[in-house]
Amino acid sequence: ANTAWAFATLGISEPRLFDAIARASEQRIGDFKPQDLANTAWAFATLGISEPRLFDAIARASEQRIGDFKPQDLANTAWAF
Repeated sequence: ANTAWAFATLGISEPRLFDAIARASEQRIGDFKPQDLANTAWAFATLGISEPRLFDAIARASEQRIGDFKPQDLANTAWAF
């Protein structure tokens, strides 16, 4: 999540890196905290990178933990979708 956020903040879209991040995130999405979910979604959306499987995984994980989201996490996730 932090790597994706950092690259997106700098406006750097590196396709191979973001593909690897997407695949790894899908596998470990259950370990993500609400801020990790929000930051990952925000990073991909900010760079305009379409990853439907990743966003499906983020949506499922977010639904399960929606009560733990801080307002900023909710806003960033909603914006990303």
